[in-house]
Amino acid sequence: MNPLLTRRQQRTICSDIGNVKLKLLYKASIHGFTGAVFHQRCDNLSPTLSVGYNSSGHVFGGYTAQSFNQSGQYMHDNTAFLFSFNGKFCKYPVVTPANAVKMVSNSGPYFGEALVLIYGNKPVVYSAPGNYYNFNAEEMHGNNLNLTECEVYQVEKSAELEKPWRTIVWESEKRKELIERIQAYKPLISSVSQVRVLLVGPVGAGKSSFFNSINSVFKGHITSQAISGCAATSLTTQFRSYSVKAHRDGKPLPIILCDTMGLEDAKGAGLDIDDIMSIVKGHLPNFYQFNPTSPMSSEASNYRKSPELKDKIHCVVYVIDASTISIMSTILELKLDMIRRKVNLLGIPQLILLTQVDEACPLVKEDVRNIYKSGYIKDLIQDISSRLGVPMSCIVPVKNYSEELELDVNCDILLLSAVIQMLRFADDYFDEVGDRLSSLQTKVE
Repeated sequence: MNPLLTRRQQRTICSDIGNVKLKLLYKASIHGFTGAVFHQRCDNLSPTLSVGYNSSGHVFGGYTAQSFNQSGQYMHDNTAFLFSFNGKFCKYPVVTPANAVKMVSNSGPYFGEALVLIYGNKPVVYSAPGNYYNFNAEEMHGNNLNLTECEVYQVEKSAELEKPWRTIVWESEKRKELIERIQAYKPLISSVSQVRVLLVGPVGAGKSSFFNSINSVFKGHITSQAISGCAATSLTTQFRSYSVKAHRDGKPLPIILCDTMGLEDAKGAGLDIDDIMSIVKGHLPNFYQFNPTSPMSSEASNYRKSPELKDKIHCVVYVIDASTISIMSTILELKLDMIRRKVNLLGIPQLILLTQVDEACPLVKEDVRNIYKSGYIKDLIQDISSRLGVPMSCIVPVKNYSEELELDVNCDILLLSAVIQMLRFADDYFDEVGDRLSSLQTKVE
């Protein structure tokens, strides 16, 4: 059986419920649109997600933690909810938990007299908003009550893996070693003293927070030099190049993190792709004020026309929020894909930084050291790899500092490991540049 519920829709539902995955139990087009076969395949299994589809293209249904049976009784469930996908995910929680679900033998999933999928052994929907669930019928199913498909999934906890799928050492000595490696790093090309890393991503993904977190690790306490927070539009309005220093009066580290305005859904809003390419090529000056409706002109007085290698970007990092990746819009996904393709043409290495992993997975929230034991995070990274067309080895999960007042060794190790990957990728770029320079010199001779 192949699920009709898309991977993105599954990921959205799973993110809402928690650290779970879906297993398809029943598909009406295969098993039959009858209450008997539904109960045969789905009774005494819980929690479940029931999904209906109609000819208008609406996708809708309900979740319950109660097991289905044929008792004819109502079942109490304060976690039950109805939902719909109509351009976006809409959730309608139960308002009368005592009547959340009803166990009816000749019908399919029966949500408290409000929504029934397969009603009276027929491929139809029964819908009555306000009866134990409040929803808009037009929004949910477009008032099209003819079912073309009904699926029921068992909701399973995503288990902790027996072995971590990546090896990492969680010790204070490892933290110290990573710090020393970063401080001792030198770019392979002598004309470049610091690797320039560009952070790109949707509004609120955690670009500025990542810089603040790295800065905190090397300062020895929580800092907030870059403006960060929660807002519908980007809090970063200028192009900023941040040099990280070791300790309060220490010398700058061999890495510069370049922060940008966030990407947005709307046209003419957020960071313009032409401005991104100008940054990558080294044309934009520090403190350049972004104008979403008009990218910087090559005729502008502060446009750097002949940038040197040290002014260019040596590694591009896409910052993506693990807790919201499932509901990332198609527009944003296309923008990221377009940027990635343009950067590929320049031969610049690219990484994905996955933030908010603790918000996406309860297992990681409990202990960040579970990051590579989490089946959910591994599945999430596999999904991102497939959607954005990058190898899993180019996706690095981190936990930024956001609410903490003190540093944590394990968070530091994840953050520092991400920086090490950036430096390694920059080395690959410098290797390529060095080879090209050697080839040109050979031709001249």
